[in-house]
Amino acid sequence: MIARAGEGKVGARVVLADGALVHESAYVDDGAVIGEGTRIWHFCHVNGGAVIGPRCSLGQNVVVMNGVTVGANAKIQNNVSLYEGVELEDDVFCGPSMVFTNVYNPRSAVSRKNEYRRTLVKRGASIGANATVVCGNTIGRFAFVGAGAVVNRDVPDYALVAGVPARRIGWMSESGFRLEVVGPSPDDTTVEVLRCPGSGALYARRGDVVVRMEAQS
Repeated sequence: MIARAGEGKVGARVVLADGALVHESAYVDDGAVIGEGTRIWHFCHVNGGAVIGPRCSLGQNVVVMNGVTVGANAKIQNNVSLYEGVELEDDVFCGPSMVFTNVYNPRSAVSRKNEYRRTLVKRGASIGANATVVCGNTIGRFAFVGAGAVVNRDVPDYALVAGVPARRIGWMSESGFRLEVVGPSPDDTTVEVLRCPGSGALYARRGDVVVRMEAQS
C-alpha cells in the first residue's frame, strides 16, 4: 500500500492525509484530496478534482470523477462509479455495483456536459447492491434504498424504498432496522410513534416526515 504522494500511480500533487493508503494498482491523479485514514483498494481511479473525506473505504474498481465530494466514513463497495455531479455526505453506504448517472437524456452524438444534474446522498443513507439512482434526485438522511431499486424521485429522510421504480415501503432507523409502529402520540393524534427494534430509539412521523425523538431500552 502507498502512503505518500508521488509514489506508484499516486500523483506528486495529490493531498494524501495521514494514515491514508492507496493500493499499488490504483490511480490517484494530481489535484485529488484524500482524507485521513481513507483506504483506496485495487484498480480504483480517483480523478484530480475529487475530494474524499477521512476514514472512507473505496472497494475494488471504484471510479471517482472530477468535482465529486465524499464525506467522512463513507463505504463505497466494488464496481461503483461516482460521476461528476454526485455528492455523498458522511456515513453513506454504496452497495456493490450500484449505479449513479449525471445526464438525464444521454445521446452519444450530443454533448450534454453543461447539463449535468446534481445527485445528493445525505448523511447515513444506504444504497443497496445493483440499485440505480437517476440523476437530479436527493436521497434523504438515513434513507435505505433496496437492492436493485431504481430511484427516479427524491427519497425522504429515514424512508425505505424498493422496486422499479422505487416506492416507499416503510421507514428505517439510524441503526438500520425497519421501524415498527407503536401507535399515535398521546400528545398529538396526527403524529405516529415508531420504534427501532434494535436500539429502542423512538421516532415521530407526520405524513412523509420522520424525525428521531429519543432512545429508550
